[in-house]
Amino acid sequence: MTLLAFALLASSGNMVKAQEKSSDMRKKVEQYAPYHLKYDINKLDPEEQELVGIFIEIAQVMDDLFWEQSFGLENKKKLRDIDDPSIRKFAEIQYGAWDRLDGNRPFVPGYKEKPLGANFYPADMTKAEFERIKDPAKKSPYTILRRNIKGEIDVIPYAKAYDKQLAHVDELLDKAIEICKNEEMRHYLKARKEDLHGENFFNSDMIWMDMKDSRLDFIFGPIENYEDALFGYKTAYEAFVLVKDVEWSNQLAKFKDMLPLFQKELPCDPKYKTEKPGTESDLNVYDVLYYAGNCNAGSKTIAVNLPNDEKVQLEKGTRRLQLKNAMEAKFENILLPIAKLMISERQFSHVKFNAFFSNVCYHEVAHGLGVKKVVGSNITVREALKEQYSAWEEAKADICGLYIVKSLIEKGEIKDITVEDAYVTYLAGLLRSVRFGAAEAHGVANMMCFNFLKENRAFVRNKDGRYEINRKNMDAALEKWAALVIQTEGDGDYSAAKKYADINGVIHPELASDLKKIEQANIPIDIVFEQGHRVLRLKRQSQKQELQIVPADSKMLKMQNTKK
Repeated sequence: MTLLAFALLASSGNMVKAQEKSSDMRKKVEQYAPYHLKYDINKLDPEEQELVGIFIEIAQVMDDLFWEQSFGLENKKKLRDIDDPSIRKFAEIQYGAWDRLDGNRPFVPGYKEKPLGANFYPADMTKAEFERIKDPAKKSPYTILRRNIKGEIDVIPYAKAYDKQLAHVDELLDKAIEICKNEEMRHYLKARKEDLHGENFFNSDMIWMDMKDSRLDFIFGPIENYEDALFGYKTAYEAFVLVKDVEWSNQLAKFKDMLPLFQKELPCDPKYKTEKPGTESDLNVYDVLYYAGNCNAGSKTIAVNLPNDEKVQLEKGTRRLQLKNAMEAKFENILLPIAKLMISERQFSHVKFNAFFSNVCYHEVAHGLGVKKVVGSNITVREALKEQYSAWEEAKADICGLYIVKSLIEKGEIKDITVEDAYVTYLAGLLRSVRFGAAEAHGVANMMCFNFLKENRAFVRNKDGRYEINRKNMDAALEKWAALVIQTEGDGDYSAAKKYADINGVIHPELASDLKKIEQANIPIDIVFEQGHRVLRLKRQSQKQELQIVPADSKMLKMQNTKK
């Protein structure tokens, strides 16, 4: 073979590989079903319409801030140079170079393993080095860490790191406050503006808990700590723009007064349920008009249980917001097709949207139950379990939420579904959510629940590869698993929690083959939104500004792109 022929053959081979990679990336993008976040904006009065437009602009700043925290704005700009449009689109969906629903596997050429601490910490910082830092604010949910020119690590408050962006948010909030007629919303926006520049969000969280009569809702700021997989300390920016579904909300209103009863009836040792959940919690149903930041990355959030501050929870409880239009999108596009493929034919009729709605709803309720502090101490469960906390808290909410649904059905309080509906729909929901992998808290929680129920024969996998609930075994496993999860949190035993999660929070080969079957059926893994001013036909208040960020660590994210 001549050198020319060999070169042509090699070039042809590289071209084929490139085409195959491009095809693979197109398939990944197609795994996310497009969904328009439409709403009949004429249902809102002119003032509310203007507020929605302003809220979306603030949310877009939150979105940019999350990009900075998770990936780095400089790295985001480099994505524009990628030739393959499918890779660029998938990076948009994932907010970075790693597939959040596939173990954070890198998919952009030149990027390595995702740092556990994302962009909150210097990429080369060790845990031992972190422990030697004397500044107590290093553990604050609202600080980032950066290495200075001396090689030492500085602790920088969010308010300082992101001061220019927050100044723009202030301008937009001033406009919103000026036109807002609802006194509760005005009070909340003023308090939130102040807290965005402070050291905590206690004041605005407490005011938000009292916001009962506004048709609009706006959640924004640094909230969840899932992005920090190193310690679980740092919170990520996000935003939801919401409008209340009054009819569905009224149907749920009565259940908020049952929280003390739910706590009392938890199937665990009495010492783990002595805390009294806040009774000012409420249950409401909303349509989402806009997602931004953390809640929009990879898998889309379909329910909200906030605030996360344990002091607020103990004093007032939490607000549980069910995002109905997003739930419907996932049920129709994902859960129902999976159920048709994987649930036994004789139980498929039990898969119902109202059961899915109830399971998600009471998952959020269950976050407020159990213990917030390790039994016999003043240490919070979050502090004791460190980065393991989020996975165990999600597992608690999952299984205790299902336990509550079962109890309410048996009491005759929930009348439109049966226990079998709740169980079978929950199992189908697990098969949907375990596709997210086990790279983050929700994924680990899903797998711990799935593996425990399987081990206790709460369901079986038939010879035809379909799943079927065993009602009697499911009843027993539900109580047993709920008791174990609550005990793990109440004991605050970090080593035991980590050991259990390491062993049981993983996907085993049989399930992996089933997930492959679902993938081959071209069932979407999640949804991606078309949203914003254009979709809602709203006017912008200002031009979108370029984000300017405090200089990052020189070795930021260990991600030197080879294409530079």
